[in-house]
Amino acid sequence: MPVIGPRCHELRIVDRDCTWRLVYRTDSDAIIFAEVFKKKTNQTPKSAIETAQRRLREYDDA
Repeated sequence: MPVIGPRCHELRIVDRDCTWRLVYRTDSDAIIFAEVFKKKTNQTPKSAIETAQRRLREYDDA
């Protein structure tokens, strides 16, 4: 998901009643899970994008 950052991806999980999205980034030494949300529309919610970006920034700054 380039909108979130480099090496960011989205995993789609189809459940019986809904679809989940898991946003993660692959680093050379780790996989960082940034956000998980229930997909309700065709567009990724702005709040989910902002949360993932913030969490990845916090991870990088730690």
